[in-house]
Amino acid sequence: MSEREPLELRGVYDREELVRLITREVMARLGAASAGGTAFGAPAVHAESCCDTCGQGCGHCVAHRPATVRKMLEAGAERLSTGPGIGSGHAGLASILDHTLLRPDATTKEIEALCDEATAYGFAAVCVNPWYVPLAARRLRGTDVGVASVIGFPLGATLPDVKEREAAQAVRDGARELDMVQNIGALKSKDYRLVEEDIRRVVTAAGAGVAVKVILETSLLTREEKIQACTLARAAGAEFVKTSTGFSTGGATVDDVRLMRGVVGPEMGVKASGGVRDYALARELIEAGATRLGCSACVRIVTGEKGPVQGAPARAGSY
Repeated sequence: MSEREPLELRGVYDREELVRLITREVMARLGAASAGGTAFGAPAVHAESCCDTCGQGCGHCVAHRPATVRKMLEAGAERLSTGPGIGSGHAGLASILDHTLLRPDATTKEIEALCDEATAYGFAAVCVNPWYVPLAARRLRGTDVGVASVIGFPLGATLPDVKEREAAQAVRDGARELDMVQNIGALKSKDYRLVEEDIRRVVTAAGAGVAVKVILETSLLTREEKIQACTLARAAGAEFVKTSTGFSTGGATVDDVRLMRGVVGPEMGVKASGGVRDYALARELIEAGATRLGCSACVRIVTGEKGPVQGAPARAGSY
């Protein structure tokens, strides 16, 4: 019987066969014909002629086509296939990592290197301060890597109209994702109207096609405040809620990500950031519900390298 016939006509498949068929169908709908391959310890598929880089079904789509990989993950895929030679480490994570450099003393050369690494490894985006958005946009033109910038960073205490103008300028300069810090003091003062309006004005300024991620700064909030912050971000039209700036008293935790996912449901993204330095924690955060990770240790995570993170702030809770 053909693999294209309904499953109920073909009997009961073991789990790996089902994964193989589902993956093939996803790849077909993304416009890529599929063939047998290997995947993270189990039979799976990769695309024939998967990309313009090789044109011969090398099985390296994870590295060559990060945008396609992101679409598969957003559609619900939990397993990605690769071919031999993709390299050691955890390259399959690359397409949900925001390669981040927000240090105030970051130099032009460091930002250029950040962009080049993001291109080489197929990261989802680079996240930089507003001053560097034009540079990053130029450096990444023609690639699948997005440009993200921060708004009201890192305290969230600027006025709503200031955040609104900052967001509009960042988009004009080339940003396609905005990570804004909510007004933490207003939230803790229970001025929920202001918090929601603050977010909504950034969402409106960003416009269609620009994702807004709301940074909650979870280390400063009670459980009830985290729930309220997620609810307000969802009501204001944001696409993500995010744990931390990386510049406060703590970073991402598995419990916070699980809580945030439970509040916003499957419709919104959850970004974990702050202190994500190795694959083990990255994996835990993803299993808890994170769909994006922000970190300065992206290269280390996908390659499995050991040692200190180059260019990252030394204190706890930082990127």
